[in-house]
Amino acid sequence: MFVGRLGQVCSRGTKARRWPFVSCCCLQPRMAKLHSGKGDHLDRTKENTRQQILTEAVVESICDLSPTVKSLSLRVNNEDFSFKAGQWVDFFIPGLDDQFTGFSMTSAPGQLEHDGILDLAVKCSEEAPAHWVHHKCQVGSKVRMRVGGDFNFDPQDGDQSKDLLLIAGGVGINPLYSIVQHVVDLHRLQGSETAYKPGRTVLLYSARDEGELLFREQILRLCQEVPDISLQCFVTQQQDFKTPSQFPRPRGITKLLTTVDV
Repeated sequence: MFVGRLGQVCSRGTKARRWPFVSCCCLQPRMAKLHSGKGDHLDRTKENTRQQILTEAVVESICDLSPTVKSLSLRVNNEDFSFKAGQWVDFFIPGLDDQFTGFSMTSAPGQLEHDGILDLAVKCSEEAPAHWVHHKCQVGSKVRMRVGGDFNFDPQDGDQSKDLLLIAGGVGINPLYSIVQHVVDLHRLQGSETAYKPGRTVLLYSARDEGELLFREQILRLCQEVPDISLQCFVTQQQDFKTPSQFPRPRGITKLLTTVDV
């Protein structure tokens, strides 16, 4: 269903307009690997905007998103804590204040604002924070967080409408899932003449196999709610499918990117 639809959206975009290239997450999950505060994460993000305060959060729930990825829902009891869709948090675990890593939010800012809950998705790793999430974290565990990142989608009332082309690989979907949910929230808020009016949103998503396509069903439901959002999925290693037409080979991504003139 969504594969044919995406092809139509991209085709129309190539003839009628130039797509703004809002995000490109590398098609290999290494972008989301975890690092200590003394290593690559801090080095890569040292020039990024960061909140100065550390905020405590309590684990409300934890579940498996895939064989290698766990989802965390965290309750934040700090009214000054906020984030923009696409940002990440420095994530500090109990007993290791000298090590932290960055995890991108998978929930929309509106969920935190209304419910006080923030969601993260953490891929399995031997590094301390991810290992703790996968093997020691439990409901009631306390962590500390600090928001950072200059890549975000935060349009304001009165801003010109823009189309979004989002590209994710593996757990690189995390910040883009937050953005897609924020786009849906903006659609739900329509009514005022000055309210920001989202354009079309196209998400291209690649993973190793169908089981690692995180949030696919949730995103498809959002596509049904908002027709201006489209999803196309690709896999790189899986061979057998119940519905092969839904999973074209990733070489199609290169073709699509060339076609849409990014």
